[in-house]
Amino acid sequence: MNSRTNVLGQAIRYALVAGTAGLMAAPAMAQDAPAATNLDRIEITGSRIRQVDVETAQPVFAISRNDIERQGFSSVADILQNVTAMGSPTISRANALSAGENAGGTYIDMRNLGTQRTLVLVNGKRLGISTSGYQDVSTLPVSAVERIEVLKDGASAIYGSDAMAGVVNIITRSNVTGVTANVYHGQYSEGDGARDRFDVVAGWSNDRISLTLSAEHSEEKGVWAADRGFSAYGLTDRHADNVTNWATISQYGQFTGLKGRPGCTNATAGCNYSLNRGADPLNPANYHLTDPTGFTGDVSNSNDQMHVSYPVKRDSVYFDGRFAITDNINFRTELGYNKRNSVRQIAGYPLQSSTAGVGSMSINSYFNPFGNQHGYAAPTAIAWNRRTWEVPRVTTSELKTYRAVASFDGSFDIGERYFDWEVGYQYNRNELESVATGNLHKGRVAAAVGPSFLNAATGQVQCGTPGAPIDAATCKPWNPLVPYGTIDPNGLDGNASLQEWLFPPELTKGQTTTKNFFANIAGSIVTLPAGDLGFAFGVESRKEVGKYVPDPLAQTGATTNLAAGPTGGDYQVNEAYLEVNVPVLADLPGAKELTLNAATRFSDYDTFGNTLNSKFGFKWKPIEQLLVRGTWAEGFRAPTINDLYGGGSQTFAQFSDPCDTQFGASKTSAEVRARCARDIANADTFRQLRQGNQPVATATDATPVPFTNGSNPLLTPETSTSKTLGVVWSPTFISNFNIALDWWKIRIDNTIIADSPTQILIDCYEQGIDARCTRFTRDPSNGIVTDLQFGNRNAGFLQTEGYDLDVSYRVDTGYGKLSANWASTYVSENIYRSTNDSKVVPTPTNGIGSGFRIRSNLSVGWDLENFGVTWTARYYSGVKEQCVDITKYPGECSDPGVYAPWYKGARNYNERGSVTFHDLQFRYNLPWDATVSVGANNVFDKLGPVMYSKPNSAFSYYGGYDIGRFMYMKYQQRF
Repeated sequence: MNSRTNVLGQAIRYALVAGTAGLMAAPAMAQDAPAATNLDRIEITGSRIRQVDVETAQPVFAISRNDIERQGFSSVADILQNVTAMGSPTISRANALSAGENAGGTYIDMRNLGTQRTLVLVNGKRLGISTSGYQDVSTLPVSAVERIEVLKDGASAIYGSDAMAGVVNIITRSNVTGVTANVYHGQYSEGDGARDRFDVVAGWSNDRISLTLSAEHSEEKGVWAADRGFSAYGLTDRHADNVTNWATISQYGQFTGLKGRPGCTNATAGCNYSLNRGADPLNPANYHLTDPTGFTGDVSNSNDQMHVSYPVKRDSVYFDGRFAITDNINFRTELGYNKRNSVRQIAGYPLQSSTAGVGSMSINSYFNPFGNQHGYAAPTAIAWNRRTWEVPRVTTSELKTYRAVASFDGSFDIGERYFDWEVGYQYNRNELESVATGNLHKGRVAAAVGPSFLNAATGQVQCGTPGAPIDAATCKPWNPLVPYGTIDPNGLDGNASLQEWLFPPELTKGQTTTKNFFANIAGSIVTLPAGDLGFAFGVESRKEVGKYVPDPLAQTGATTNLAAGPTGGDYQVNEAYLEVNVPVLADLPGAKELTLNAATRFSDYDTFGNTLNSKFGFKWKPIEQLLVRGTWAEGFRAPTINDLYGGGSQTFAQFSDPCDTQFGASKTSAEVRARCARDIANADTFRQLRQGNQPVATATDATPVPFTNGSNPLLTPETSTSKTLGVVWSPTFISNFNIALDWWKIRIDNTIIADSPTQILIDCYEQGIDARCTRFTRDPSNGIVTDLQFGNRNAGFLQTEGYDLDVSYRVDTGYGKLSANWASTYVSENIYRSTNDSKVVPTPTNGIGSGFRIRSNLSVGWDLENFGVTWTARYYSGVKEQCVDITKYPGECSDPGVYAPWYKGARNYNERGSVTFHDLQFRYNLPWDATVSVGANNVFDKLGPVMYSKPNSAFSYYGGYDIGRFMYMKYQQRF
């Protein structure tokens, strides 16, 4: 066994292995073995073979503990999200409208291929998942992290399902001696969004035992949408007075539908009327046509009650214990606990009696100004609208995570050959409790606006009739025409008992469990002329069990909350893998090294059957300072519990209707217009309607009626092929300079598509796929889409391609140590097709919405004795999106009338510029073994461009951009 070192190897070792000395296995070498020891051999993410040489065929990016300390980010998710290879997370904290079991967590998405296609490991073992396959990285305390290795390549042959876009391996701290305490506080320069963290890391170790305990408490305050210009209004503060910013279903109360009243020009459906401010709601003369004017009219701005970043609290404990039982046998245990609390608020429910299933206000209701009890000439029941501003919708989620890993490992030798082995068991458990308030009980609302009368004896309005009164414990009368801010015995404001009766809390519970037995062995088989032929072999038996049970009220659709059925199921997988590392040439002219690597993994699922996935790689060094590397890998993603066994759920989906004559393809395509005319009587004038049944003001908006999302038990695995080819150069004439350039290409077939209403409609009307037209109906009166059902299915493909560039340099100038790191990702292609029909042209997403072509980070550091400073620039390239309204805002539509083969008709696009956020940190080592750091992320208080398409956000802004200047201070004390 030879231990060879060189400039390139030392550079990669420095990046990957700093702080990892002390693997518990003791030396077990023959007497005539060379100087390399068992401690020299390490395992790098992407391979199970331990080896002295850390140079690998696949590209691995490392974030060290030192890198983490020199950033102002306070969570693992924030740190990872700033890796340039990361795409837009599926769920961000800027999207308070997100619902379900995954809301409140933070997730990683590499290459913009989807969160479920990036595998997250902790010390090489899987992180626990939700029933949807989401891996919440917020369950790990940042204080427990030693380093993070990001494998930017597919690795299903090594790790199994989900490792298609790449792998994130979070290595926790061990072999710590002493105690380190950290205090962190920061907030935005606007005075909000404060973040506090306190953590303690304590450890004790000797040559036989290592005990490390990390405990952390963190709290992140919320930021309100009203306090940022981009989120204060629907079309941002630059168009705050635009009527499309405001919802006509407001907190002021209105009745609707009466025909023939003064000023109403709609002879068919009637009009909306709102109460004169401060007037008696029982008098029909006190109502006027609803005024849609912003600020002063009878409308509401729902953003006033929403979070742009919702608050989160975390309490975490992580323990790592390593025990050398003998010189060759070790025991290791990892125990983790995390409790995460999050609170998300959105505006009070916009209730429409005509569509919510609560019925009109009874002709015999005491509150009906046109009813029997107020002398109206022609008594009639009335439809009414009311946003319940007094009771915003709030979802409080608590997730408890338990993690335990116990394993024996060690090494032995046969002759001069080393073998490493490991046998263990992993247990993960997530327990979720979520309480939603602010949704109305439909049956109680119907009773509250049903028959009621003024009880002369009590002077109070009572449900029922004088001849058949209803007890107050069974029914409480409510007058929804009493506006917000008015104190009235039968209004919501200040009426706690009425609020409690109309808005019952809804408790949802979820639970997922992962159980995994594993055994691995690695070593060398035979010595070839170029070195040892290494191998790794292992088996795993994993079972995933999960359930997600909404409150019975939600399951039955009894409230205005989105109806959802329960999810529950499990699956078992047994796997075996084999990896070999074959040295072919060494120390020859033009081939200082040529090594081939191959791996294959067999997986047997009790849901769909078997799958076999393989990987091949090579690394070639024509000269000592240059490494050429490449891989070809198969991958797969198995259907999740929710994919297979999920209960259907309702959602007010954001979607675009191609038949809309202002924003849809129907505007410019006669072919699409003709298809729309088959289903819509007024296809030539049809407008998509948003909530409140008003025409949409942007290409994408929420449906006014809920759609249904469900599961599919017949799903089969996704399959992928990934390729990489790269070079790493470490020239001898520049010390400590390294540059790596890697090309990558990933194609995913048989994709499990999180189908969307927009895609269904595009396939039906633009692509002419008739089978997709059966997934929905349209309202015969106004043509809007109703009863749309969408869920996961196997269809189409995803494909992305690009380049990663990583440059690093360190130099000691005599006036301090300078370091520079530059990491960039360029995406040359990102396309998808949501059908297996080869005639359909794939749709590109690169450079559109959140599909950034280039992300680049440059970090420069200077350290002189006890002082240090780090400056970082984070760059996002420009993108384009559909114009909001070329007629009203022609200045915000740079590329009108764009035609392309992947859609019918023309699109109006607007170029959105690039943005760079700058971070700065100063630090000083104090004499009493402490360090104080002060800094600011986004030091110049830069905001990204307005994006009306709302990528990864509930607002006209990309959810991954900074939302202001964030200033912080950290104090670290070592004992």
